[in-house]
Amino acid sequence: MAELILHHYPTSPFAEKARTLLGFKQLPWKSVHIPPVMPKPDVVALTGGYRRTPLLQIGADIYCDTALIADVLEHIAPTPTLYPPLHKGMARTLAQWGDTTLFWTSMAYNFQPQGLADMFGAQPALAKTFADDRMAMNNNQTRLRPKDAIAAYKSYLRRISETLGSQEFMMGDVPTIADFSLYHPLWFTRVRTPSLAGILELTPAVLQWMDRMAGIGHGEHEPMNSADAIAVAAASTPASLLTDSTFQDDHGIPLGSAVSITPESFGKESSEGELVAATRTHFTLRRTDPRAGTVQVHFPRIGYVLKKLETPA
Repeated sequence: MAELILHHYPTSPFAEKARTLLGFKQLPWKSVHIPPVMPKPDVVALTGGYRRTPLLQIGADIYCDTALIADVLEHIAPTPTLYPPLHKGMARTLAQWGDTTLFWTSMAYNFQPQGLADMFGAQPALAKTFADDRMAMNNNQTRLRPKDAIAAYKSYLRRISETLGSQEFMMGDVPTIADFSLYHPLWFTRVRTPSLAGILELTPAVLQWMDRMAGIGHGEHEPMNSADAIAVAAASTPASLLTDSTFQDDHGIPLGSAVSITPESFGKESSEGELVAATRTHFTLRRTDPRAGTVQVHFPRIGYVLKKLETPA
């Protein structure tokens, strides 16, 4: 199998989820640091437009969104499993809540003035660049104000603590996908906005669980530059590791059509190409880039919008 290449930046919470997943699976990986804000020309060369962080590259296959990345890592290294049979449905459901409701509540809380000072210090220009970039990604969606997030975040932390009870992890003695999805928003509070991290002390069981999650680490990795990663894609032939292949047509769009795939919310830049898979779990499009060559870009079905293009991509 081709090497695993994670495109990320150190302070990204979803990248921390992916890094910890790689550590849990004990898979070696290459680390490509990408910009936290646009422009991201090397990312767009691989995805055709999608710009959210992180991406997992395996040869000429680009996997978007940590929900799908987790499935790919599970296929590569089935044990230890992220989806224990007795708790598979609940673990996925809790993970989706962690990646959405909990994440946005955490970010609203973290982006108070004290948190922004932790993140950017005396660099107002950098803070403005980041704020402008995220405002563009937000696409005028309504988000919690920081003060409104305080009570919600406290309630969610209590619920996580109650779910843990006397267990080591959310579903028992070992982590599942739920643990990784609940961990990364809290990690951001603890690591990136330490002046606001006192909220975590209200739930000691959560802090102890976070210590256990942090102890998983990121596994064996080494740096790679983005130009070399693009060269890997250009020298490779797409070969998806996603095992479900049955066509599920919910849109009236046949395979081979020119399509766009766009996140439902936040960072709604589209990727365009030829639809080569639409299964119960994922979409895949094929596209060609002058530098990256022919690549396949994969998205989870949940959270993404598929549309047919009137003209070829």
